[in-house]
Amino acid sequence: MLYVGIDVAKSKHDCCILNENGKALSTFVIKNNKQGFEELIAEITRFSSVSDLSDAKIGLESTGHYSINIQNYLLQKRLCVRIYNPLSVNLLRKAQSLRKTKTDKSDCKFLATLLFSDDSKSYSQPVLPISELRNLTRSRHRLVSMRSKLKLSLSRLITILFPELPSAVWSVNQKSCYAMLSEFPTAQDIAKASIVRLTNVLSANSKGRYGREKAEHIRELARNSIGHNSGAVGFELRQTIRLIQNLQSEIVLLDKEIRQIMDDIQSPVLSIPGIGYVLGAIIISEIGSIENFTNPAKLLAFAGLDPSIYQSGQYNASSTPMVKRGSTYLRWGLMQAARLVAYRDETFSTYFGKKLSEGKHYYVALTHVAKKLVRVLFHLLRTGQNFAPQFG
Repeated sequence: MLYVGIDVAKSKHDCCILNENGKALSTFVIKNNKQGFEELIAEITRFSSVSDLSDAKIGLESTGHYSINIQNYLLQKRLCVRIYNPLSVNLLRKAQSLRKTKTDKSDCKFLATLLFSDDSKSYSQPVLPISELRNLTRSRHRLVSMRSKLKLSLSRLITILFPELPSAVWSVNQKSCYAMLSEFPTAQDIAKASIVRLTNVLSANSKGRYGREKAEHIRELARNSIGHNSGAVGFELRQTIRLIQNLQSEIVLLDKEIRQIMDDIQSPVLSIPGIGYVLGAIIISEIGSIENFTNPAKLLAFAGLDPSIYQSGQYNASSTPMVKRGSTYLRWGLMQAARLVAYRDETFSTYFGKKLSEGKHYYVALTHVAKKLVRVLFHLLRTGQNFAPQFG
């Protein structure tokens, strides 16, 4: 049996091949390109006793986007690949010695050594649509995060230019306000605006909800505003609105792409009340292949929703925090889904109310709902069955 450890980096990968006795057969460095990957396969083939390399186990850390290409290459070759959590590898490495020694060469040898005691099954790569969904949902997350920061910036600019505006409208982030501020960015601009033009802008972009009365109210506030009349800040406000609108357009396009893939997949996750296309896509794409999890507890741990445990001597902590060491995206998706399902499904709603009646904090009770939801998701994804509401 061969044990191959790969320490992944941006431009090169350190590799170490051990035999079944733990003896280092080869230690080498490959470049992060096709030629380097072929050199890795050639080196494993040199020591392998079978043509399909089935006697080789390969271990590497999940290091974000740096490990994606080599991981996919090895899986396409149908090799036995173990994907390790960098946090657990780091803790195990530190436990081996009191000396602070960490090099790429030692790391790849340590990963190969880990394979000796690893009896878990090989990593199952998610099917292509699931991988595509993960890219789309994570891209959406980044765009939404950027939009949120821009909205905070917009709020700051409005406080400078027209601090009285938020009290006159439902939200400064509604379409009618964007249209008005794009044309009249400062309070002084609004104060000087024609009431007919101001009314038309507000009415056209609010579907008639805001009329002349609202326009007169806003203009009156603008005439008595303490806002700063700055052309530069006004320009920044207009630019910020354009950026928010552009991001919103891109998010809408992303949502359409996500929906199209979800329609093709027909995942049973969508049958759960409260889970729509985007939230369902986040959950199933972050889970990946359900075959990587043998029971719901492992899926719960992967999401970082399992409670930490602390026991020493006679002391056993009864109140411990959530681990939060799993997938951030999956944990967020499950918590959002738990909140929605607790409102839509009678069984989950009753369970949520039970936890609240026990004196648990809202978010602690919601975490319990998320754990229950994980068990349901595990069953649905394993069996392919749709969610069936339980009554009575």
